[in-house]
Amino acid sequence: MAYRRKGDPGGNGQGSGGDDNPNQIVYRKMERIVEKMQDEQHGVPVKTVKSFMSKIPSVFTGSDLILWMMKHLDVEDQTEALHLGHLMSAHGYFFPIDDHVLTIKADGTFYRFQTPYFWPSNCWEPENTDYAVYLCKRTMQNKTRLELADYEAENLARLQKMFSRKWEFIFMQAEAQAKVDKKRDKLERKVLDSQERAFWDVHRPVPGCVNTTEMDIKKACRMNKPTKTTKHFQSAVSGGRISPSVSEMEITSTQDIKVELKLSPSCNQTDVRRVSYINPNSEKGQLITDIILALNKRLERQNVKISKVSDLYINFFEQYQEYDAFLVAPEPSNPWISDSVDYWDLEKQTKDIPARRVRRWAISLNELLKDPAGREQFFKFLEKEFSAENLKFWDAVQELKQGHSKDIPNKVQEIWNLYLAPDAKEAINIDSKSFEVTKRNMEHPDRWTFEEAAAHLYQLMKSDKYSRYLRSEMYKEYLNGMKKKTSVKGIRSVISFSGKKEPTPSSS
Repeated sequence: MAYRRKGDPGGNGQGSGGDDNPNQIVYRKMERIVEKMQDEQHGVPVKTVKSFMSKIPSVFTGSDLILWMMKHLDVEDQTEALHLGHLMSAHGYFFPIDDHVLTIKADGTFYRFQTPYFWPSNCWEPENTDYAVYLCKRTMQNKTRLELADYEAENLARLQKMFSRKWEFIFMQAEAQAKVDKKRDKLERKVLDSQERAFWDVHRPVPGCVNTTEMDIKKACRMNKPTKTTKHFQSAVSGGRISPSVSEMEITSTQDIKVELKLSPSCNQTDVRRVSYINPNSEKGQLITDIILALNKRLERQNVKISKVSDLYINFFEQYQEYDAFLVAPEPSNPWISDSVDYWDLEKQTKDIPARRVRRWAISLNELLKDPAGREQFFKFLEKEFSAENLKFWDAVQELKQGHSKDIPNKVQEIWNLYLAPDAKEAINIDSKSFEVTKRNMEHPDRWTFEEAAAHLYQLMKSDKYSRYLRSEMYKEYLNGMKKKTSVKGIRSVISFSGKKEPTPSSS
């Protein structure tokens, strides 16, 4: 866990940049409260909970925490105590042991205090390589509590592509850390694993949660000191100042040099301007050079007009309006309003499906494959086209990503033997580039070994087979058949079709 702190290039020891952070005052206030909470006599009661066949060490309940706050802090009611607890949890001072969302509930949910080593006042600045090592280590440990969440698996896939050249080094680091963790006591390992997970939940939060480590640029500018956010905002500081740490006096007192700035990608000429500049070999000179390069890159970046974006949003919402149960009243009733779940059950069934669902298949291939009935119909079409193995392979790759770590090597080999080996029973047709990449990945099999080949086949199905399916008689007949069934059901709801005849009076 050798993560990097600000002002500490080696990643060891206390960083020297603690006072540079404008949030230090807030951190100190919260840490004084946490220290009182951890007092052995008057703090929050921390205990080890025994359950069947296991122990949960060093935990406290949310209700105990809220009661302690209302008793020892100047809070008016439980709502204010919950709000304060949520803010402190979002900064990582305590966390739920079974959830990635850092919040507090006034119930029996178990929480645990974060070790001071991981407190935000230590000015942690973990890099993506550290995060990749952590996620990779999690995949090596066959424990249910350490399985990756969906967003973590997606992050790991992106990081593996980003660091493909040094992934072997990252894997070795993760392997070494996993071996060290195995030597620890079982209860100690549980506590450390949860604290490390909470640390990353603060610095790489769940999508939709607030990132409390982001620094307010206004606070940073008021302090008139360089901060770790300077790089992100240095080209956007107004008032003629290039950086909050470079004064105008320092700039104007230096020599003038000519800098050529390309105004736009379409320009054939460059505008030569005289700018006030400091020694290019100095640290601040390098900073201004970086700013110029960043501005040139921004000029070359392609932008989309707001009107175009708004049109895309409008088209999207109009397209999906029919499938929003709040905008169009469904049959049966909306399950979010009524107590009936018949609507959801109807959406899952693969027989007598409404025409509305069939029309949704034409929106995109993803919508078609999400619907069980749509997947079944598309598979039948691919069988007629003698290319059903493409969908089988794609399904197998998606299942591989969700598999258990210990089963990954065997599943990878099975997929290779079935679809890509020279004597494969259901050989798929992919381009040479994807095949070579997949062949290299087989040397170190993991859950993303076939990512390149699966993406290639998905694109082929999307551009060729999917469009042909929508134009085929098979889809049109199925859609028309569903429309007829829907109309007949509507008629039957109005007119009673009875097979019985009215009794006629007998002739006398």
